[in-house]
Amino acid sequence: MNTTTRAESMALSVKPASQVDLSPQTFEQALTFSNYLAESDLVPKDFKGKPGNCLIAMQWGAELGLKPLQALSNIAVINGRAALWGDAVIALVRSSPACEYVQESDDGHTATCKTKRRGESEQVRTFSMDDAKLAGLVGKQGPWTQYPKRMRQMRARAFALRDVFADVLRGMPVAEEVMDIPRDMGTAEVVSAWTPDQITAADEAAAKGAKAYVTFWKSLGADVQQKLAGTKEHQDFKDQAQRADAARTVETGAKTTPPPATNQETGEIVTTVADVRKKLESAKSEDALYVSMDWLDAVPEAEREAARPELEALFNTRLAAIRGE
Repeated sequence: MNTTTRAESMALSVKPASQVDLSPQTFEQALTFSNYLAESDLVPKDFKGKPGNCLIAMQWGAELGLKPLQALSNIAVINGRAALWGDAVIALVRSSPACEYVQESDDGHTATCKTKRRGESEQVRTFSMDDAKLAGLVGKQGPWTQYPKRMRQMRARAFALRDVFADVLRGMPVAEEVMDIPRDMGTAEVVSAWTPDQITAADEAAAKGAKAYVTFWKSLGADVQQKLAGTKEHQDFKDQAQRADAARTVETGAKTTPPPATNQETGEIVTTVADVRKKLESAKSEDALYVSMDWLDAVPEAEREAARPELEALFNTRLAAIRGE
């Protein structure tokens, strides 16, 4: 054996140094690795200081066949959704044995992406400036103004590869496509927790005043009260009841003296301004506050009207405190 042959033989027998693989093997390792990555300056801003995002991105990457660092570099968080950058999309597809080819072109107006999956016919997707105009993208500040050709290419690519290789991409959206989805998707329809019968009964009670509404409210039972207590409707009905009481007071003026108000828990009749003030100060809920204010009607007329500004101011202060305003 000559020298050259021996050298070649030795070279072939030398194994390259094994590459260090930091991919976590357990959930605990993944958590630790996520913390390290989140503290690094080499991760994108979506993951800086966010170990939870790092952990989820690594899991997405594992399902797609990406190593942890590849996942963080190629997965973006856009409008609250995880998405793959277009270059990662074509890389994953081309590395799949299911893909025969991906061909892209652009004539200055229309981008075309042709792709073929093994055992199936060629598929073609296009995206033109007419399509961009229809989608409201032409003239949009950002990439569509600066790099329209590149954005057309990404759109045609996304359409083709998501349609033909959905299994390879695991349903992941394409970042360049998600970026163009408006953040404001319109006003969602709000479904009321109140039934129509409850609304009708509450409206009728509130029209009669605070006492009537409190009586209605107590008739609902604890479970239903817990469900409806924080709703806008409940607050609106209480405000309606207070307005009804105020309007009734203005209408009657000083000509009539309302019947004494009674504490529904103890049967105590409130007859002095001091009693009303004490009840307002000790009320722990809005319902109790409204009932306490209603007891002002049982105070003798002269005292009632003299104390009304003070007690209304106290009522408003306590109401704001209970609501946390």
